[in-house]
Amino acid sequence: MTEVLQSQWFEALAPARGRLLELFCFPYAGGSAQVFRPWQRLFSREVCLSLVHLPGRAKRINEPPCKRLKPLIDAVADAMIPSLPDSFAFWGHSMGAVISFELARELRRRGHSGPLALFVSGRLAPHLPNPDPPTFNLPEEEFIAELERLNGTPRELLAHPELIQLFLPIIRADFELVNTYVYEPEAPLSCPIYVYGGLEDKDVSVESLRAWQKQTSGRFKVRMFPGDHFFIHSSTANVINALRQDVFEVLPQGSAMR
Repeated sequence: MTEVLQSQWFEALAPARGRLLELFCFPYAGGSAQVFRPWQRLFSREVCLSLVHLPGRAKRINEPPCKRLKPLIDAVADAMIPSLPDSFAFWGHSMGAVISFELARELRRRGHSGPLALFVSGRLAPHLPNPDPPTFNLPEEEFIAELERLNGTPRELLAHPELIQLFLPIIRADFELVNTYVYEPEAPLSCPIYVYGGLEDKDVSVESLRAWQKQTSGRFKVRMFPGDHFFIHSSTANVINALRQDVFEVLPQGSAMR
C-alpha cells in the first residue's frame, strides 16, 4: 500500500486542549467512518472521536480499497505510531471490530502502548470460525440480495443502478477482507474489552459475543441492544449512551463527561 499522510487516515473531531482520550472509530464493511461524525456532539470535549478514513471511501474515494487485512493493519499502524496519543481507545463495528482488534495486537508486536480499551460491536469473537461461506465472490444479483438481507446499505443506493455500480467494488473488497481473515493465536490483550451486539442479529449470537472474553486478561463486558446487525443505526441513542458510560470507566483521570 502506498504511503499516505497521517492526516488522510485520521480526522480528530474535537480540539486537543483538555482532551483525556482519543477514541479512534473504524467503519463496517461498505461503510465510512463519517457515520460516527454526529456522535461527537454527545461526548464532552475530554473525549475526542477520531474518524479512521480507509482507502476507497469519503475523501479517499479515488484510492483502491484494501482486500486483505494484514496490509491494511500495517498501513494504519505506520500512520498512527508517529503521533500516538498518550491515552486512546478503539471503537469498531463489524469489520471495524476486526480491524481495531488486530491493530491493537500489531501495536503490541511493535512494542508500543496499546489502547486503554477496545470497544467492539456486531462481530463474533475473532478466534471463532465463521460458520457462513464467503459472500464477496457471489454473482452480482446474489451479492446485492445479501446486502439487502444485512440491512446496512441504504435502500436508495441499492435501487440506483449507477450508484450501486460505483460502490459495489468497494463493498466487495471489504467483504473479501473480512471473508479471508485468518485468526492467529496470541496472548490475550491486557486492556478491557467491551462488546456490543444486536438482540435480533441472526449472524452474530450472544454466545459468539461472549467469546471475546478469551481475548483479554482485563475487564470484560457485553451489552445487548434492540435491533439486527446494524443496531447501531436503529438504537443509536442507546448505543451512544452506553458507550459514553463505558468510556468514562476507562478515562485516565476523573472527568465531568457525564
